[in-house]
Amino acid sequence: MQFLIIAYDGTDSEAQARRSAARPAHIDKAQALLAGGHVLIGGAILNEKEEMIGSSLVVEFESREALDQWLQNDPYVTGNVWQDITVQAFRTAVKS
Repeated sequence: MQFLIIAYDGTDSEAQARRSAARPAHIDKAQALLAGGHVLIGGAILNEKEEMIGSSLVVEFESREALDQWLQNDPYVTGNVWQDITVQAFRTAVKS
C-alpha cells in the first residue's frame, strides 16, 4: 500500500539545528528504505528563502501499521524535527 507523508518541521528558533543534527541519520535510513523499495520519492519542502522546513515522501509498506512502526523510529521523529505529520493513503498513477 502506498502513502503520502507530508511532515513540517517545528517553527521555533532551534528547528533548523535539530534538522541539521538529525539529517545524516535520516538520510541513511531513507537510503536503506529506498534500496528496499519502500521509498518511491522523497524530498525537502522549502520556504521562500529555500530553507528546508519539512519533508514529503511517497512510500510503500504492507500496511499502515508497518509504516507507523518505521515512522516512529525515524530520526526526524525521534529528534523532534517533524512536528506536524500527515499520512494519507496514495496510489501512483504515473511512473517514469
